Amino acid sequence: MANRQWSSTAPPAEFKPYVEAEESVAEFSLRAVILGSLFGILFGAVSVYVGLRAGLTVSASIPIAVLSISILRAFGRSTILENNIVQTTGSAGESVAAGVIFSIPALIFLGFSLNTEYWRIFFLALMGGWLGVLFMIPLRRQLIVKEHGNLTFPEGTACADVLVAGERGGSFAGRVFWGLGLGGVYTFCMNTFQAWTSQPESRPSWFPGASFRANITSEYLGVGYIIGPRVAGILFAGGIVSWLLIMPAIKFFGQLSGHTAIYPGTIPIPDMTPDQLWRTYIRPMGAGAVAAVHVLCAASEGISPDVQPVHRWWSLRHPCGYGDSFKRNHRPEDQNGCLGNAVPLRAGGV
Repeated sequence: MANRQWSSTAPPAEFKPYVEAEESVAEFSLRAVILGSLFGILFGAVSVYVGLRAGLTVSASIPIAVLSISILRAFGRSTILENNIVQTTGSAGESVAAGVIFSIPALIFLGFSLNTEYWRIFFLALMGGWLGVLFMIPLRRQLIVKEHGNLTFPEGTACADVLVAGERGGSFAGRVFWGLGLGGVYTFCMNTFQAWTSQPESRPSWFPGASFRANITSEYLGVGYIIGPRVAGILFAGGIVSWLLIMPAIKFFGQLSGHTAIYPGTIPIPDMTPDQLWRTYIRPMGAGAVAAVHVLCAASEGISPDVQPVHRWWSLRHPCGYGDSFKRNHRPEDQNGCLGNAVPLRAGGV
């Protein structure tokens, strides 16, 4: 299997899964489930912390795949499907955590009392994870198998390439551990020795309402490296517009109100600091802009005509849509295409 010719970017007519349907290799093993669960807890906690600080999360599929290849190899020979189980289980924890941190705070802001209700939040996350799995059972064949070549799934394809490289003997874990070590040394020097501040800032008196600042913690630097210069540039441009254009304008025109607070603020604008201006006026603008963009994009693009009606999924001979053919990589619960972040991996062709 290690010398098998395979390409994740092969045309749909020529593409074949790396593991043939007729092959029987170890997949849903106990060690894979345990390791994936541990990664799910670890990367889920990291996603919650980074997401609440930075406002966005990054996928853990590729780092987990890299770590899985090295760790399972240390305990004996592992298969590519076991590593896929590990990255699927681990990245599913990160995905559920992202869903929680982007929805629960919104409910709290709307007035729902969820600050101390652990079990309610737990069951909301649990139901969200179950809904995701159940929705992907009918969607897998339509969005992954039939749309292969149309939907690129770049991250899933890259993760599939990592798994295949690991199966052929490659190792990438050294880079991950180097990153962990450098990030730990950087944070230790910043927080313990106070070698530099985590957020240098300047509030020029000649530019009321503006604030020049940059958060240079290790998690922000890591997220910026992962998302790349284009997305990072868009975020940076939003910060420039907010902190150096809109907020000074609010400060300037807000002086006309005198000592009267303007809704939703509770203190007069002339008395506000840049942080108070951001929390009171800029943050609601950003949330409204995000919602408006989603609505406009959905209205302009509409629903793709290639997507078949949902009822066709349930009208096939077999309840799962495969008739009498029940091969390994056709199972609806197949780890190569249904659960968690394994959805893009099937597009990558594992």
